[in-house]
Amino acid sequence: MGGDKKEKKKKKHREAELADSVGEMHTSENFIIQPSERVASLDASHWPILLKNFDKLNVRTNHYTPLPFGCCPLKRPIKDYVSSGVINLDKPSNPSSHEVVSWVKQILKVDKTGHSGTLDPKVTGCLIVCIGRATRLVKSQQSAGKEYVAIFKLHSLVKDEKRLLAAVETLTGALFQRPPLISSVKRQLRIRTVYKSKLLEYNANRGIGILWLDCEAGTYVRTLCVHLGLLLGVGGQMIELRRVRSGLHKEKDNLVTMHDVLDAQWMYENHKDESYLRRSIRPLECLLTGHKRVFVKDSAVNAVCYGARILLPGVLRYEDGISVGEEIVVCTTKGEAICIAIAQMTTAVMASCDHGMVAKSKRVIMERDTYPRKWGLGNRAVEKKKLIAAGLLGKFGKPNDKTPKEWLQHCPPLEQSGSATKRPPKSLRRRTRPILIRQIPIDRLLAR
Repeated sequence: MGGDKKEKKKKKHREAELADSVGEMHTSENFIIQPSERVASLDASHWPILLKNFDKLNVRTNHYTPLPFGCCPLKRPIKDYVSSGVINLDKPSNPSSHEVVSWVKQILKVDKTGHSGTLDPKVTGCLIVCIGRATRLVKSQQSAGKEYVAIFKLHSLVKDEKRLLAAVETLTGALFQRPPLISSVKRQLRIRTVYKSKLLEYNANRGIGILWLDCEAGTYVRTLCVHLGLLLGVGGQMIELRRVRSGLHKEKDNLVTMHDVLDAQWMYENHKDESYLRRSIRPLECLLTGHKRVFVKDSAVNAVCYGARILLPGVLRYEDGISVGEEIVVCTTKGEAICIAIAQMTTAVMASCDHGMVAKSKRVIMERDTYPRKWGLGNRAVEKKKLIAAGLLGKFGKPNDKTPKEWLQHCPPLEQSGSATKRPPKSLRRRTRPILIRQIPIDRLLAR
């Protein structure tokens, strides 16, 4: 019993000391949050895909209600991850691009696949295969720039390498081309642009060289090698070709083979190991990192998925350098791509306005109802739905004979035009024949 009393005394003594120290702290220091102009720093340089450098975007507002829907593109469930992913595939020689895409579709057991630009059967290299929802971005990827490495052979030896370099430099800019006989495209004369060209290596004893090209989509390198031979006056042909870049994706950017895709699917089906599939397939947002970004509130996401225009009150952040008519990508706060849109405002106008249309959606990417519907929930909208259900308004919310007067005071119907201005029905309209005016010669008119 004596021990318990001592412990209680010690406990009371500690509490008294603590109370004294807290009191001293209150009297000695001022515990008030002081106003400050400094903003807490945020380093988003290591954030993934579309969220990268999020802290460097222009801030319109930081106030919004986060919704527990959607997720980061890298953390999607495996079924959604595969059905909205892209593969940077190393196309093998001999099969056509269509065959390769069909094989990927069979291996992954998905509904739709597409590719970012046809490669001839003998050509190898980067082929962007889009799966499921990502096929909506196929057209934008087909028109993206390409890079090739070609091996050409001259029919006669050219000893002077400077002459060859001058011919390679000539084949830059806008060039006339006709597709070769081997291609399946209609052989019409067309213009394609070669942005850069470089002679990587040349063997003067064998007349064989390696050429690197950065060119517009649809450029035929085979035709370019023939033109190179014609410029040198000796003739030439292409021996081998490899695509090293398609759009934003290069050889070093997670390039996988058909065997990698097959093994990844086998590991998932037999061992439920998702890691290999997630390594082989990338989210569709990787194709949009070159676009200017606009981030919208979670409450506006589903409206945009249904085709609504992007209005300024729903915008959270936007990028520098946006111009009118430019293609931009509209994103959620979790880094998901909602749609590709055409900008209707510049960055300067967004910064100076408080309302207006920022962009019109061109291609919706996100599935509808991924986020909940947040429009039509106001008092007026709820009351309107009740009146439509009760038959006091028409099917589309137009007033009828049963509409209450209170509703019409706030929303008066359009003035009906009088009976005099109404157009008569077709049965009562008179059919008038055109009046034929006979032309009289000038001599007869003068005689009169």
